[in-house]
Amino acid sequence: MNNVHDMGGLQGFGPIQKSTDKQVFHHAWEARAFAVTMAMNSTRHWNIDKSRSLRESLPPARYLSNTYYQIWLDGLERLLVHAQLVSAAELKAGHAQEPGRSSVKALRAEDVQAFLKKGYASSRPAVLPARFKVGDKVRTRLTNPLTHTRLPRYCRDKVGVVIKVNDVFVFPDKNAHGPDEPQWMYTIEFDARTLWGEDSTASSVCLNCWEPYLMEA
Repeated sequence: MNNVHDMGGLQGFGPIQKSTDKQVFHHAWEARAFAVTMAMNSTRHWNIDKSRSLRESLPPARYLSNTYYQIWLDGLERLLVHAQLVSAAELKAGHAQEPGRSSVKALRAEDVQAFLKKGYASSRPAVLPARFKVGDKVRTRLTNPLTHTRLPRYCRDKVGVVIKVNDVFVFPDKNAHGPDEPQWMYTIEFDARTLWGEDSTASSVCLNCWEPYLMEA
């Protein structure tokens, strides 16, 4: 999905300002938005890749003007409608208009810590051997998918070197929209000038890439 969230290499947005503020929430509604999102994640009506996909598909003007937690909140609303847990009319009205779904169980306060610690495992057993090995030169594929992907635009159709064969993990591009399709993941090192041109001040960039992103260079 080529959208405004994929900002690597884009110019005109100014330098990244590193904040020294250690405060997690600056407004009460931000903490509430985070808590509601975590509580709804426990229902297992979606996965992390589906949630990322719907956040990233927010209208560009909305995405850029939102604060961090406003993006979370907008994304949660889209997830709830997509999963048919609420209707657009209910969101607009601010209250339920139909009985709740029996498949949704409340996350009790005493269970929150255990739920957060448990998480969701993304590693999977290997079915096929890894196609590439450390030291192999590879080229990322030139693709412009209409749906979710974790391959940034600035790293497409670029040559790099495999510096680590990680393991087999859930493939986000498929996991966001369909059944789990595990794939090998590799850490690829790119010469920064390959990505950014001769004006780059960086030496190299490392990126975790799933096997479907790669082909022999």
